[in-house]
Amino acid sequence: MIEAASLYWCRVMHERLLPFTHKFEYRVFSLLLDIDALPALAAGSRLFRHNRFGLFSFFDKDHGPRDGGALRPWVEAALRENGLAHAGARIRIFCFPRLFGYVFNPLSVYFCYDADERLGAILYEVKNTFGDQHGYLLDVPADSSAERLLEHGVVKQFHVSPFIPLSGSYDFRILPPAEKIAIHIRHSGPDGLRLIATQTGRQDVFNDRSLLKALARHPLMTLKVIAAIHWEALRLWRKGASYFSRPQPPARAVSHFKPTEQIVSGE
Repeated sequence: MIEAASLYWCRVMHERLLPFTHKFEYRVFSLLLDIDALPALAAGSRLFRHNRFGLFSFFDKDHGPRDGGALRPWVEAALRENGLAHAGARIRIFCFPRLFGYVFNPLSVYFCYDADERLGAILYEVKNTFGDQHGYLLDVPADSSAERLLEHGVVKQFHVSPFIPLSGSYDFRILPPAEKIAIHIRHSGPDGLRLIATQTGRQDVFNDRSLLKALARHPLMTLKVIAAIHWEALRLWRKGASYFSRPQPPARAVSHFKPTEQIVSGE
């Protein structure tokens, strides 16, 4: 039975490989939330709020259409338009919560399950610091198990960092959430492997006690995330990284890659 919510203690790592090396890592926590259970989760917690200010909170407007509307219709539409309607029975999002009213999520991941609670699709929701967002929707093979490391290759569609060009491809490798979760992203271009980014974590219960523990360990986590992005950008600039101007984001909010269209990393 899929749980309505979990907290994950995580480590994030970024390593740039071209044209020079640059690496950093830090500890964070993330929440895995059933999007249909958000009101009930908030009602049962003294610390967590849904669409209201709180010590911890989740706002629908931070994700999906970003207009404050419910997330389910938006995710369902993306699934339906790409022949994955069966995967919309249960939808969970893995992301940072708002902490003291603020959050920036460079990557949020929707895990979409069918009526038998089998993972049928994954939607990677990527944001940049310019305020843009794009989704990569990927099929999960029918013979995949919950413990299997899933791999997807896609053409990069969205400008993320001003110090990395838009060209190239992503290789997504993900261990779906259970006792552990692992997200591994490799960005390659014609010049070779450019960047490796990972987030790995272990599961904990979602309750007020674990939230208080998260607050004690990471009192300014969401501010730290955005501060770290700008600090590392400054370090890259001082190292002489080339600057790439922001192009217009893709016209489509979500790009879908079927297994037959997925590419091999580095091609």
